[in-house]
Amino acid sequence: MLLAEEKVAFLEELRQSVRAVCKAFPDTYWRKIDEQQAYPTEFVKALTDAGFLAALIPEEYGGAGLGITEASVILEEINRSGGNSGACHAQMYTMGTILRHGSDDQKRMYLPKIADGRLRLQAFGVTEPNTGTDTTSLKTSAVRQGDHYIVNGQKVFISRTEHSDLMILLVRTTSVEQVTKKSEGLSVLLVDLREAVGNGIEIRPIKTMMNHSTTELFIENLKVPVENLIGEEGKGFRYILDGMNAERILIASECIGDGRWFIERATNYANERVIFNRPISQNQGIQFPIARAYINIEAANLMRFKAAQLFDEGKSCGAEANMSKLLAADASWEAANVTLQTHGGYGFATEYDIERKFKETRLYQVAPISTNLILSYVGEHVLKMPKSY
Repeated sequence: MLLAEEKVAFLEELRQSVRAVCKAFPDTYWRKIDEQQAYPTEFVKALTDAGFLAALIPEEYGGAGLGITEASVILEEINRSGGNSGACHAQMYTMGTILRHGSDDQKRMYLPKIADGRLRLQAFGVTEPNTGTDTTSLKTSAVRQGDHYIVNGQKVFISRTEHSDLMILLVRTTSVEQVTKKSEGLSVLLVDLREAVGNGIEIRPIKTMMNHSTTELFIENLKVPVENLIGEEGKGFRYILDGMNAERILIASECIGDGRWFIERATNYANERVIFNRPISQNQGIQFPIARAYINIEAANLMRFKAAQLFDEGKSCGAEANMSKLLAADASWEAANVTLQTHGGYGFATEYDIERKFKETRLYQVAPISTNLILSYVGEHVLKMPKSY
């Protein structure tokens, strides 16, 4: 699938616009943010003001009304510039749960404010300590009492809750013993964190290898109004799955951006670094791994655009979205290792930014879904082999 010339031209204009915003946030900015384990508030505000984080919100709600293809290019360029779009990418796609499954009142109430930055929806509360990616076994419960749900449970590795106004929360409204299938009985609630923190939710930061504003949530007798239920009660697992293809494609684009950043850094350094009276790029041991990393990034890029085009056309793209994420995550990790090896000892020095980006791109071998689960998905659903877990 090749993009039309008009589409290519528009995407190039979009790339230039994103680069213009990112130019105000050089390596020194991100280095300081990483050292302080801080949140890039100024950067997120600049992206919001430019309208980039509202790319997928329809124009009628104040967004740009663009497709996943354009959104993926935005995130790619952020990472290609040396930034970390993980600080804000959820603002772009998490609102899809409201857009696709929310009521008209919910859309009118929240989407315009998310689009212009008055509200931040960056938190996505699904993962739990004892269930991990076995989502249908989650334990967080919501029991209806009158016009509220009373929520109790625990979530872990939930990013950006300290920097969000709202959170999408997956809970069990019907016990697993009372349903035919484990995927039934799960519901999605929209939680107003401005009211909930200190009144049923306790947030505890988790210090991680990369700066990702990760937290653990302890939920005790949290009251959530019934009108904050998104869609139908008990259908929440399907709603969550519905947004995962978008997430896979966007994460793939971030990995592609990382990979291109790494390859550019490795190439430039290899050409400039002279040892034994010749640039190290002249050595096949340096040149060939960089070239292979470049080739693999370009291949992942094609799968990303194929998945994005299918998504934007409303066609089935589960396999393509998952494959694009796996290929891009593997390619960016390969490029990261090659770049670190090319820089030698200097690659470990923070002033070169390699170690920062190295940590950031390593995450995508594990999250938002591990590469092994993608392989099992393809094995079972594409190749029709027995379920492996």
